[in-house]
This record gives sequence, C-alpha cells and structure tokens, in this order.
Amino acid sequence: MAISKAMNAKLNEQVTNELFASQLYLAIACRFDEQGLKNLAKLYRKQTDEERSHALKILDFIPTVEGTVKLQAIPEPPAKFPSVLAAIEAALEHERKVTDQINKLMALAEKESDYATREMLRWFVEEQVEEVDSQAHLVQMARLAGDHLLQLEAYVARLVN
Repeated sequence: MAISKAMNAKLNEQVTNELFASQLYLAIACRFDEQGLKNLAKLYRKQTDEERSHALKILDFIPTVEGTVKLQAIPEPPAKFPSVLAAIEAALEHERKVTDQINKLMALAEKESDYATREMLRWFVEEQVEEVDSQAHLVQMARLAGDHLLQLEAYVARLVN
C-alpha cells in the first residue's frame, strides 16, 4: 500500500520537526547545565532522546508504506533563553505546535482514507497529550518556585532519578 506523495512529503517534514524538537531540548538542557541545574538538564536530555525516537518511528514507517525518506535540514534552535521559566515555556509552546502538526497529519490521513498512516499516528496523538500535560505541569511548578530554583531542581530530581 503506497502512501500519497502529499502524505510522504508531510511525514518527511514531520521527521524534521521531531529532530528540531530534539535539538531544542538539547539547547535547553545545555543552558540548564551551564546554570548548574543538573536535574533540569537531565530531564531535557531525556526529552532530547525521546524526540529523536519519535523522528525515527516516522522514518522507519515511511518505507513500510512504499514511501521515500528524504531528510531535510534541521533549523537551528535558540541559543539563549531569558530565564528558566522562559525555557520551559518555550518547550510547552513547542509541544503545542507539534500537537497541531500531528493533528494536521491525522486530518490528511483521514481525508485520504490512509488507514495505515492513521493507525501509526494514533500513537503520536496519545503521546502529544502526555507531552503537553507534562510540560504544562513543569511550567506550573516553575511558576510556583519563582526565584527559588533549587526547589524546582529538588522537585525535578524526583522525576528523573
């Protein structure tokens, strides 16, 4: 069963989107590491790997439906964030953007009656609910911690250890 050229192109684009998310989280992890926030850095390093695995999941799917993988350039992530809260908020906003991207892929799969892709994407739909929820919760905890970053670090330590 061959996927459409439009779906093939959009899946390749999503591979790039997921790899950008991985790079964004790596940039965030590096900033936290520079600030001595080792637990937050560890959390976002873990997210880096997870986003890369999402890209690979799509990349591995494309040939199984007679598509062609075409890797694209990954945009450079921001190098700096004005604050810890701003970095975490950037992660949340990015997860919301990825959710929209996945929803558009799902809509295209349904429009094209592409049930194989729709079934593969179902996992991503569920994953995005979890991703947005966890980032929104972390934003909430960062806001509650305010300038008391060590409290946030202690909270995150329980999540990553």
